[in-house]
Amino acid sequence: MTDAPAGGSTPSLVAPGDAAPDDAWDAFVAAGQPGSYLQLSGWARVKSVNGWTSTRIAARNIGAQVLARRPRPLPWAFAYAPRGPVTAAWTPNTMESFTAAVRRDLTDRIGRVSHLRIDPEIETDTGPDADGAIRHSLRAAGWRPATPIQPNATRIIDLAPDEEALWGDLRKKWRQYVNKARNAGITVTDAEGDALPEFYRIYRETADRAGFLIRTEQAYRDVWEAYRPAGNARLLFARRADGEPLATLLLVRSGTRVVEPYGGMTSDGGESRANYLLKWEAIRSSREQGATSYDLWGLATGGIAQFKTGFGGREVHYIGAWDLVLDPLGRQAYERAQQARVWWVRRRRGLPGGGGAAGFSGGDAA
Repeated sequence: MTDAPAGGSTPSLVAPGDAAPDDAWDAFVAAGQPGSYLQLSGWARVKSVNGWTSTRIAARNIGAQVLARRPRPLPWAFAYAPRGPVTAAWTPNTMESFTAAVRRDLTDRIGRVSHLRIDPEIETDTGPDADGAIRHSLRAAGWRPATPIQPNATRIIDLAPDEEALWGDLRKKWRQYVNKARNAGITVTDAEGDALPEFYRIYRETADRAGFLIRTEQAYRDVWEAYRPAGNARLLFARRADGEPLATLLLVRSGTRVVEPYGGMTSDGGESRANYLLKWEAIRSSREQGATSYDLWGLATGGIAQFKTGFGGREVHYIGAWDLVLDPLGRQAYERAQQARVWWVRRRRGLPGGGGAAGFSGGDAA
């Protein structure tokens, strides 16, 4: 079988091999449909400080940057391709090719592996997965549904319409809140890395208030330093006239797609509606800078979901995470160890049981 998509045309996007330079790989990811910042070479650098190694598995038109870590004392490594694989043409044939490449190359690259987990950004029951086509092809190739690591649903705003149309998509009350913050003298500005301590203070306050886990300040500095040199990271603040920060967002970009994985607000920021102004300006300015889509990164529940919905866009549901088991005993051992780790971390930080380790913190779980 070939990698050609339905209709007989051959995709022009060819996945670079493992030895290809980072810039060639990043260009491939940026041209994917879609291509996630978690598949860019910068994410491998971010995760390397936590003991993750990386390799790239590629067939002709599809590939994934795979992270691997060997939790002690287990003899197996767990492999994970966050938001991978990446391709310009999702078809059952490309998934077959990718699966064959994984079985052929992964253990040779990183040694004994329990399983590989993927969570591609393929929408459920539409596009390539119409009538469940991609999920059927995954099962046929040996993949099985798995516990999600990244959000299984999100809200994406199409930035192709003009600014007036985007503004009109906001709920009336949301536009009123944006104007309220403006009239109170609150402004939104870009910042550089020296403002990361302010970002972290607000993010920490938000996490404590909402009850989700975040990492150390250095972890977000690592993200900034990995993506900022190529212009793929922005740090935004909503500030009062006296300079006091009220809300913040750390945005990451892949190609023409902007994602907001990290952000928060102070209590004063909520009361002043600074977070509404900040979100609107992030959307507006991303379009101004050439982005074509803005991903609100997850739906969460309750008030957070309602807040995001008010900015327009459409709700997207993905096919979820899938495991290719390479060693059944190793996978069982890993799952038990992971459940124990999450329980211990939450208990140590005084958080209720259950819930993922990442909370709303983007790719932190990986």
